[in-house]
Amino acid sequence: MTSLLHSAATDGSWFPLWLRAAHLVNFLLIGLLIRSGWEIIASHPRLYWHNDCGPGTEWVKFTKDEVPLEIGAFTARDDQRSWSPLLVLPGQGKIGLGRAWHALVTSLWVLNGAVYVTLLFATGAWRRIVPTSWSILPQAWDSLKIYAGFGVPSIEHFTPYDALQKLMYFTVIFIWAPFMMLTGPVMSPAVVGRFPRYAKVFGGRQAARSLHFLGMIFISFFIVMHVTLVFVVHPRYNLPHMMFGVGDPARFAQALTVTLIGTLIVVLLWLAASYWTLSDLRRSQRILWSASEPVRRLILNRFRSAQAAKHAFTEEDISPFHWVNTRTPTKEESPEWHALRADDFAGYRLEVGGLVAEPKAYSLEDLRTRFPVQENITMHTCMQGWTGIAKWTGVRLRDVLATVEPLPGAEYVMVESFGKAQHMHDARPVEPYYTCLPKDVALEDETILAWDMNGMPLHDMFGPPLRLRIESMHGYKMVKWVRSVSWIHDYAEVGDGQGGTREDSGYQHINARI
Repeated sequence: MTSLLHSAATDGSWFPLWLRAAHLVNFLLIGLLIRSGWEIIASHPRLYWHNDCGPGTEWVKFTKDEVPLEIGAFTARDDQRSWSPLLVLPGQGKIGLGRAWHALVTSLWVLNGAVYVTLLFATGAWRRIVPTSWSILPQAWDSLKIYAGFGVPSIEHFTPYDALQKLMYFTVIFIWAPFMMLTGPVMSPAVVGRFPRYAKVFGGRQAARSLHFLGMIFISFFIVMHVTLVFVVHPRYNLPHMMFGVGDPARFAQALTVTLIGTLIVVLLWLAASYWTLSDLRRSQRILWSASEPVRRLILNRFRSAQAAKHAFTEEDISPFHWVNTRTPTKEESPEWHALRADDFAGYRLEVGGLVAEPKAYSLEDLRTRFPVQENITMHTCMQGWTGIAKWTGVRLRDVLATVEPLPGAEYVMVESFGKAQHMHDARPVEPYYTCLPKDVALEDETILAWDMNGMPLHDMFGPPLRLRIESMHGYKMVKWVRSVSWIHDYAEVGDGQGGTREDSGYQHINARI
């Protein structure tokens, strides 16, 4: 056994360069994922096992705030926490950029994992990870008892790992990693909209979010224990193995120095990512979201919501409590909306125009009587993390758009609100809320202008007289208090040029499918 250990240690076959490189990259990426994941959690610091997300039903929360049941007394924005960039990525309540980091790093992490697993099997190194006999279980139990007694198994048990290590590495690589890759997509409204039954495999979207969180807790614990044991269990052999691919105790000091310096560099990179992001928010928005665009274009952009078509939800699923994210416009912000509201919107006209041959305008009565009425029971997915199921009644946006003739060059649909933004990127006075939709999104079956929610006229907090519903995207695209619908040439020519108010001031992305 000793000669075998010496032979493997000297030829580097146990820890080849590709494995050490993938291990280092994984360490960097996992840290970025955990830190950006906590930024997302900070946006809605509550976890649930069901889709309702009602106050008091969370199984864990990271806030002392209590939420009253009165609609609008406490909004989801009020619940958002702003945590230090020393802890989260990027910090300071920048949920949009936290999501951008998480989306980008997830793609890189999956790519790194695919390369690692491919090489693992291509080189035959899988035997070092994958158990081939049930005898590993009692052997792992024996190792666990030794560790629990603050002992260390003898070095002969490490070929290159002892049974407990081997079992844990197998679990992390072949069980935990796929589990995170399976639960992660449930956070995407495009995925749960197109495949609503997929979320139900995990008990619903909120259950999947909770399971994903528990997976993060598991890997965090594993990393802490793994790093600790590196310095405790035969470090004079382990560290040279990890750093140089050889188990030469004479190189322990050199390996220890490289390990400490490497760990420090990775930690500094984690922190640098936060402060680089916060130093120029618009630059970070453009770079981060652009970097993950190929994945969205390849996969998510192809998905269209089919929640209503597949009868994913029934009236029994409707949430008794539904969070809101903004408050009704004040009289100072929108005297026009308040005047219309006072007359029960009898004088309201939906303006349909922009780059069209002839603009149109429709009253609520026109919309109810001249167009086919659509009723969808769907799950609202907020980028903060909360969800709510409701029945929305209205008219397809595409049916309204079909009544005007778009001019050449009309590529996007802009929807404007009577309401105002909560803040602007450059701290200028707030402007009317708007969003821009790619043509294919505007024409989706489940993109509607709703006037009723759960069989009742929209509550003021939910956006009367009309609320835009886009079931394949996050809630920030679903404009409340709709004033007008317009064909435009390019969203870059509107507002700050990012695709909507939340994109302009919250650093989100126009494609809210992820």
